Amino acid sequence: MSGAVEVVRAGALTTVQDEGRVGWAHLGVPRAGALDAPARGLANRLVGNPVDAALLEATVTGCAVRPDRPVVAVVGGAPCRVTVDGRPVAWGAPVHVPAGAVLDAGPAVRGLRSYLAFGGGLVPEPVLGSRSADLLSGLGPAPLRDGDVLPLGHPTPAPAATDAVPWPGVPAELVLPLSLGPRHSWFTDEALRTLTTATYRVSPDSNRIGLRTRGPALARTREGELPSEGMVLGAIQVPPDGCPVVFLNDHPTTGGYPVVGVVHGAALAGAAQAVPGTRVRFVVPGGGTVRGGAPS
Repeated sequence: MSGAVEVVRAGALTTVQDEGRVGWAHLGVPRAGALDAPARGLANRLVGNPVDAALLEATVTGCAVRPDRPVVAVVGGAPCRVTVDGRPVAWGAPVHVPAGAVLDAGPAVRGLRSYLAFGGGLVPEPVLGSRSADLLSGLGPAPLRDGDVLPLGHPTPAPAATDAVPWPGVPAELVLPLSLGPRHSWFTDEALRTLTTATYRVSPDSNRIGLRTRGPALARTREGELPSEGMVLGAIQVPPDGCPVVFLNDHPTTGGYPVVGVVHGAALAGAAQAVPGTRVRFVVPGGGTVRGGAPS
């Protein structure tokens, strides 16, 4: 270990995340990992870390930490006010935090999740090859509490200075391209048209497990439920209320509600920052509509 950071203010929900536990779903282990992968990678690059280094994901209210050695840090993802010992510093760019100073990432001004990266990365003990916290299974470090201490890795060389950094924007509307299946035949033709033409809204009940939506219910042609079957990242499961749920990083690996389609993985980063009430549209790539159970 080469130093540590103490959690001064844990906020509503702050977790350690990296790229996640990729490749373990066949054993029933969820993926976990940072929901906004582009923000995770950019924050790490700006402090000289590999893109998959572990960092902090703070939700809505931000968090504050105190390193016991000088460290280069970046706060990115959801825009927020950033201070070091109460003095304003840059958001989205590397800042030098002296030993014993408090780095505070305030509440998100837009979006939901801010990312705090530190030179050398966070190095709590990995579980199945990842340091990510998984809220569903409980694997990895627990959600942070005030007073927790996290080890830092060895300092990395100072990154090159940058004039401008292209942080992804926070979506005013979430457009999610999808591929139908495997259970789209469980839904009426009208339901499939509704799915790809209606506007949904992000539900306040959304979390790291799934993006829940509110909007027109999708009518089914078959009653009952399926035996549990494998679920993938981005699967659009439809529970009994008929409103689509998009599975995110902490999703279960099996489920019994029918999956009407799967959102393309590259589009899921926007879901990490979509606040409750954000418009959601599901689209078929190429601009097609759905007729007779298939895109046209």
